[in-house]
Formats: sequence, structure tokens, C-alpha cells
Amino acid sequence: MYLRTEKLPFDSMHEECGVFGVYSQENRNVAYSVYYGLYALQHRGQESAGIAVSFADKISYHKGMGLVSEIFANGKLDELPEGDIAIGHVRYSTTGASQLLNAQPVVFTGKCGKMALAHNGNLTNTKQLRKELVAANAVFQTTIDSEVMAVMINSLSDGDILTGVRRACPKFKGSYALVIMTTDKLIAVRDPYGIRPLCIGMAIDDYVVASESCALDAVSATYLRDVKPGEIVVIDSNGLHSYMMDDLPKCSQMCIFEYVYFARHDTVMDGCSVYEARKEAGRLLAKYYPADVDIVSGVPDSANVAARGYSEQSGVPFVEALAKNRYVGRTFIQPDQRQRENSLNVKMNALRSNVNGKKLLIIDDSIVRGTTMKKIVKMLRDAGATEVHIRICSPMVKHPCHLGIDIQTYSQLIAAYRNEEAVCEKIGADSLKYLSVEHLLETCKSANVGFCLGCFTGEYPYSPEGDETDKLKFD
Repeated sequence: MYLRTEKLPFDSMHEECGVFGVYSQENRNVAYSVYYGLYALQHRGQESAGIAVSFADKISYHKGMGLVSEIFANGKLDELPEGDIAIGHVRYSTTGASQLLNAQPVVFTGKCGKMALAHNGNLTNTKQLRKELVAANAVFQTTIDSEVMAVMINSLSDGDILTGVRRACPKFKGSYALVIMTTDKLIAVRDPYGIRPLCIGMAIDDYVVASESCALDAVSATYLRDVKPGEIVVIDSNGLHSYMMDDLPKCSQMCIFEYVYFARHDTVMDGCSVYEARKEAGRLLAKYYPADVDIVSGVPDSANVAARGYSEQSGVPFVEALAKNRYVGRTFIQPDQRQRENSLNVKMNALRSNVNGKKLLIIDDSIVRGTTMKKIVKMLRDAGATEVHIRICSPMVKHPCHLGIDIQTYSQLIAAYRNEEAVCEKIGADSLKYLSVEHLLETCKSANVGFCLGCFTGEYPYSPEGDETDKLKFD
């Protein structure tokens, strides 16, 4: 399942996880490399994190709740042994409750000996697979689909990890970017549609795999290439080996929201610069949806690049209208509705001296629930703005996602049953325009992959699991 039952919804999308792995030619403090890589991927998950290290035919690990810097403070990082292989994970849960029990990597001993797995994505057939494995006497310690994947790989391995991966992958339906570690191998796997990102780099003689290229930069690794959709990459003492899954789809469908919001803007994914994609989105908004305003600004941080693109195209000055509290993360969620609504005052403030008496154009990456944008509009009016016009760098989000993004039901989407004019009225803006699907695709035209547009169009590579289809339609 993918519906989160123990956390309240927040007015933005949340990607599930980030993964990182390193294979070194010598024993050293590989945990430090993973630590820096995870630090660079912190934006992908801020609930929990973990690092596992392979050494002397053993695996040692440490996991915890919170940020990477908190979990590995007070000497915890130094307690991990030197080794030659390590993997790590940062998590924002869309499958399984937010508990230490569900933190990754998943580590256990099986047919292949000691093994660790970290997963970014979401399976749509987890219940079916778990039921099949339980019938074969499998025992589960967590509620996450990642453990299901690890157990399935082990059960089909016959003692050889590559055999297990190649046999298990056709059974997995949904999105997954995996890093898997045994005591002598590092394996990277990307699902047949390439929905979640994964890339390979090299630092001197070390191989590195990561969710984003910005994490390669964090450990001074040179980007080599992206893992292809449907590819299994095995790294061992003999170097790097590539294997392709059978019966791959004709077209990949990477999640386009990686470019809109999830990825760091200094990342390059599948041949396309996230920075350039976001800047082009701003240019296209200026070209097709202009407004008579005094200044243009972005909702920090992901929309600032687009706002600068709008400014360059239109000639409207870019001026900061909102100040963000840098110590409040993307996943700042309060325990009840009243506190959650008040949280925006902690996270963001209007710059009164910049907006007073001005007609503003505010750019954001998306509108999900609409509560945050409504408060931003009011905040800017209270600070003296005479007009507030909104431009969005993506189309209207009309459908939930079951492939690793935290959008739960139709009822939580402001645009599910409303047109553009109705959403504009709901958030209290003077005007509202969204980038079209065609224009959004144009921002990513340099990418060498196709894209999943399910949250805009309702057409997904995979369907939801079992009775959750009804929840998607009628909740």
C-alpha cells in the first residue's frame, strides 16, 4: 500500500527517498563517503537515514530518525568500521509508518550471506508479494515494500545475488531505484520505466552510485552516466558489469516532477539539467502567461530559478518577496490542523519593504492542497501588496500518485474537481496560470527519456494495488 496512515498531509509533494552507494578498491572509511552523499541528498528525505558498511565478510550498520547530521552525531559515524563497500539511505515514508523500524537500509542474512538493500520508489503490488512470501514461511520485521523486495531477491537467489535480482525484478510492479550490497558486490538497479533516478560516478578508482548527480559532486566523483531504465549494474573486484532486464517497455516514463521540484537544481538527470529545465519553465510562463506587475519573485527555494527565468524573458525585475527560515525543512509537519496552518509563519515571511505598494507576480513549482498558497497570498496582501498574481511551473495536479510520491487521495488535491478560475478564487489571487503539459515537456526536451505524467493526466505506467483503486477515485 502507499497511503500514509500515521502522518497528516502537507501542502506539497514529497519524494520518498534518496540512495547512495560506494565500492572502493581498498579498505577505508567508506561510511564517510556515504555520509557526505546522503547529506547532499537530504532534500529527498528528512525523516530517517542509515548507513551500512561491508567489512571482513560482515555488515555493520547504523540507522536513526531525523536528519543525517543528527543521526551520525556524537561519534556514531566513527563507530562504523572501515570497509570497501557501503550504502546509505534517506527516507520520507510513503509506504510504511514513520518509525525507526522502517528506516533503511534493510540488512539481513540469507542465501547470499549478509546483504543490505536501500530503495527509492514504491511498489504497487506489495500486498500480493508479501502474501506470496508469507505463504512460503517468510517472516517480516517491517511494514515497508523495501523489505519485501529484499526477501524476494533472497528467496529466488539460489545463493547468487545476481540470479536473485534478475529473477525478482519481473515480479516488482512500480517504481524502484535500488542499491544492494553483499560482502563483495555493489548492485544498482533501476525499474523498467526508469521512474526514479539513479546515476553512476567514479572517484579515482572508486565507483559511486546515487539518486542525483549532486551527491557525486559531494564526494568529488566524476559523473559517468545514468543507470538505464531496466538495467542491473554489478560492481565487484572485476569492475562494472551491465545486465538488462527482459521484455522492457518501448518507452521509459521517468517522473517529471524530479525536474519540477524533487531534485536539487544543480543536478543533471538523464542528460537534462534541472536548473535549465526550471529556468526554461519561467521563460515559458513569461512568454505565454504574462501579467502587468512591478516585480516577480519565487516561492523559495525550488521556484527561484524559474522566477529568474521569467524575469529575464519579460524584463520584470526579480525581487525577493518571501524570506524562508533555513532551519525548517520540507517535511515540517505539525500534529494537528491548527498548528499545521500556523507553521507557515515559522517557515516563511513576507519582505514588507519589497512588496508594499507593489503588484506582484509569484511563481511556484506546483499547487497541491492549496492551503500554503492561500496563506502566502494573504501574507503578501497583509504586507502591502496591491495585487498578487500566481504562475505555476507545472500543470494542474488532478490525480494522486502511487509510485513514490506522497499524494494520497483526490479529496486532498485542490485541482481535482476545480478548474483554473475556481482554484484562483479559492487561494485569493488576482490571477492564476499553470504551465501546460506540452510546455512542461518542452522544458525537459534535452532529456533522453520519456516521462510519467500521471498526476496531471491520470495515465500511469502501473495501476494501484487491489482495492486502493476505489480509494483513489472516491476518497
